[in-house]
Amino acid sequence: MKLSNKILLLFIFLIVTSISFSQSNKIITSKAEAEKKGIYSAPSIEKAIAYNEPKTKISKKEQKEREKKLKKAKALLNTKNEKDIFIDKDEPSYFTEQLVNNLVDNIGVGYSFGGTSKNGFDCSGLLYSTFKKFDIELPRVSSSMADLGEKINTTNAEKGDLIFFATGGGNRITHVGLITEVNNDEILFVHASTSSGVIISSLTETYYQNTFVQINRILEN
Repeated sequence: MKLSNKILLLFIFLIVTSISFSQSNKIITSKAEAEKKGIYSAPSIEKAIAYNEPKTKISKKEQKEREKKLKKAKALLNTKNEKDIFIDKDEPSYFTEQLVNNLVDNIGVGYSFGGTSKNGFDCSGLLYSTFKKFDIELPRVSSSMADLGEKINTTNAEKGDLIFFATGGGNRITHVGLITEVNNDEILFVHASTSSGVIISSLTETYYQNTFVQINRILEN
C-alpha cells in the first residue's frame, strides 16, 4: 500500500473515532460524568421552592397555600441520584434527572426577552441554554421546538417532555416549558414566565389549562 493511501486511511480512522467519541459523550449517564463536565446539580428543597419566605405575618389561608406549594416542590426531588448510580429501567434516565435539576437551579431568575443566561431568560432561552450544556442544540424559538419529537397525550406525559402553550390567543405556539413531575392527574413544569421569571407551574392552573396546546417527547428514557 502506498504511503499516501496509508495516510488517507489513518485520517479517515481518526475522523470516525472522533465522531464516535463526541456522540458517546452527548448523554450524561452518571453523577461522576456530570461532575466532570461541570453540569452536575444536586436536587434540593431550596431550589424547588419558587417563592420567598414572607416578610410579614401571613393568614392561615396563605399558610395552607405555602404548604401546598412545598408539597409540590418536594415531589420534584429524587434523592436516588445522590450517588454515582444508574437509574433502574422503570425510573427516568440519569440524563433526564440532571436536565431537570439544572433547569430547577434557575428558579427565581427574572424574565428577559431573548435571554439565555442567569441575567434573565425567556421561555425558549431557558430550555435552549440548558440543553446546550448537554451538547444538545434545540431550535431557538418555542414554535420550532414544537416540531421536534413525538406528540404525547397528557395521560402519557412524563418527566422530561416539552409542554407547549398558545399564550397569545389562537393556536400559534408562543410558550414552552419542561415537565418536571407527573403526580396522578397533575402535570408540573418549569418555565420562564413573563410575569414571574423562572418558576414551576401546574397544568391544573386555569390560565395554563386554557392556553395548553400539546406535549412533545424528545428524550427517550
